[in-house]
Amino acid sequence: MKNVLIIIVIAVFAVSCCNEAKEKEEATVNIAKEKERVALVLENYVLASERQDMELVKDIWAPEPDIVVFGTSSDEKLVGWDAIREAFKRQFNASQETYIAVSDQKINVNDTGNTAWFSEIINYNYVYHGEAKKYEGLRFTGVLEKRDGDWKIVQSHMSLPESGD
Repeated sequence: MKNVLIIIVIAVFAVSCCNEAKEKEEATVNIAKEKERVALVLENYVLASERQDMELVKDIWAPEPDIVVFGTSSDEKLVGWDAIREAFKRQFNASQETYIAVSDQKINVNDTGNTAWFSEIINYNYVYHGEAKKYEGLRFTGVLEKRDGDWKIVQSHMSLPESGD
């Protein structure tokens, strides 16, 4: 009887160890794959801006009242999806023929695979009220969270380098 009890205890221990190893393996996040998914969201940000596609803009931003965008103007702070959506609408109504080139993109993802942050340099060319305009060397940074399996931008900041560089 004693031997049967020992065998049962060993079997339970072995099964629990196997389950624990399996759970750990399933919980492992493929960071490289998540970085690719974040890069796709950032590429969609560029495409949405170039195509003036509000549906794509809506797909990449978290539709929350507490997300934040800091723009290039000293007083440009947008809080909440509604304010961000309205800013995009104003931008799309005032500009055409947008072309954006991205360089020096860096993406990081946390170990649990639910938060990412990025930085990149953007050259932004567009026509504003009939006049060609461009910004070179815009610094674009931000944070994304995975929501229901999809990456969404929850915070961004765009700035211009000082012209006296």
